[in-house]
Amino acid sequence: MKTMNKEEFAKQNVFGLGVENSAFAQYFTGGSYLNPLTDVKETAVFLANVTFEPGYRNNWHIHHARSGGGQLLICTAGSGWYQEEGAEAVSIEPGMVITIPAGVKHWHGAKRDSWFAHIAVEVPGEETKNEWCEPVDDEIYAKLG
Repeated sequence: MKTMNKEEFAKQNVFGLGVENSAFAQYFTGGSYLNPLTDVKETAVFLANVTFEPGYRNNWHIHHARSGGGQLLICTAGSGWYQEEGAEAVSIEPGMVITIPAGVKHWHGAKRDSWFAHIAVEVPGEETKNEWCEPVDDEIYAKLG
């Protein structure tokens, strides 16, 4: 459900905005917020609510793992995009779950005209690491509906 109104979006964003995602800001185009939902010291599965301001997204990236690994995205509020390298972008709406196997280059973020939030799940695996790549091309992003 698209929304540009921050106050209305906050009502939809049941897992909360969190704090400015400054630790990973270099890998994002625009503003994002991070609200950790689990503590890695207490569980093997890390969950975080990631919120994007309208028009903002993360860079292309790859979740590597020797075995297991990858990422799950659970859209909770707003409207966004997910795209794998070489494929068409997919519109993400609340309630949708995106399964991203290890080794797949992809990006995700808000649509130009909506706030967007998803729970990011780091799938446990052996020798997992994240490789941040280039930003999503502004011209290509602008062509998305």
